[in-house]
Amino acid sequence: MDNRIGEMQVFLRVVEAQSYSEAARRLLMTPSTVSKLIGRIEARLGVRLFERSTRRLSLTSEGRMYHDKSVALLAELDGIERGISRGAAAAGGTIRVNTTVSFGIFGLEPLLPAFWQAHPEIVVDISLSDEIVDMYLDRTDVAFRVGPLQASAMVARRIGVVKRRIVASPDYINRLGEPKRVQDLSRHNCLGFNFRRSAPDGL
Repeated sequence: MDNRIGEMQVFLRVVEAQSYSEAARRLLMTPSTVSKLIGRIEARLGVRLFERSTRRLSLTSEGRMYHDKSVALLAELDGIERGISRGAAAAGGTIRVNTTVSFGIFGLEPLLPAFWQAHPEIVVDISLSDEIVDMYLDRTDVAFRVGPLQASAMVARRIGVVKRRIVASPDYINRLGEPKRVQDLSRHNCLGFNFRRSAPDGL
């Protein structure tokens, strides 16, 4: 396995400690492992990185060059990762949302101020419609709908429960009577949805 970054880090720790044994102690390795890793770098480069003596280690000219390049490379790598991390944390762009008129007004709109405060770089483009739209053709990212999901390859998540009620004014009940069964509604004046996606009989 190619682990040149790890080998560089070991090399820099040896330079810092000026000792294989001390570097090994700080890295929780054995001195023989540290020596083997330094030897692997030297074999790959075809140069000696350290001048070894009984008292201390000192860098060769090639070792000083490798040290400077390693420090710069690892700093650049850290910068790349920090930049990507900041970019992921600070999401931006436009998200296109489609939902029903009622849910958009009463469900989504109250949440927008807090969402924008948390994600100021995101633009929310909301389309309100009680028709079922083709998300692909309409370039919709997220759709909120009420009711059962038809057979689809789309990913859906249940976020709540909506209860339906049939209501009438007291004056209407006094004049035409109170329906006792769902079937009775066919004999009453019902004000319901006439959209293509609505349930039969406007219920």
